[in-house]
Amino acid sequence: MGEVLHIEDALNEKGVYVSTTSGVSMYPMLRNRRDTIIVKPPTAPLKKYDVPLYRRGDDYVLHRIIGKDDRGYIICGDNCINKEYGITENQIIGVLVGFYRDGNEVNMEGVGYKLYSRAWVFLHPLICAFKKIKMKAGKVKRLWHSK
Repeated sequence: MGEVLHIEDALNEKGVYVSTTSGVSMYPMLRNRRDTIIVKPPTAPLKKYDVPLYRRGDDYVLHRIIGKDDRGYIICGDNCINKEYGITENQIIGVLVGFYRDGNEVNMEGVGYKLYSRAWVFLHPLICAFKKIKMKAGKVKRLWHSK
């Protein structure tokens, strides 16, 4: 049986990391334990809409860049409400360069993906507002039914 390489070791030694996803923070683009991602070390400064793999403490996170400020990148998962600020180049170990859905490669340079990523970032404030309203409505409903 082959030796398991850790993410950073794979990126340093092989120049690529391929794995299935874990988590729902990038849903609907990436589905938990169903889609295969391809990550490579960044070769240029990252830009809005790129999806970096970065370290948050001991965890690895794969989220989308939605902006940049004087502290670093502003990053958020497609299925997340809260943005992360101040993500620096030192934290970023790779960038998503491709992924497979149901065995088919999704072309991240294609028009479909580019439209998706731009629409998602553009609509993100509306999606967040909707999710917050939905959460508050759920709390009210639970309070109402608990009486």
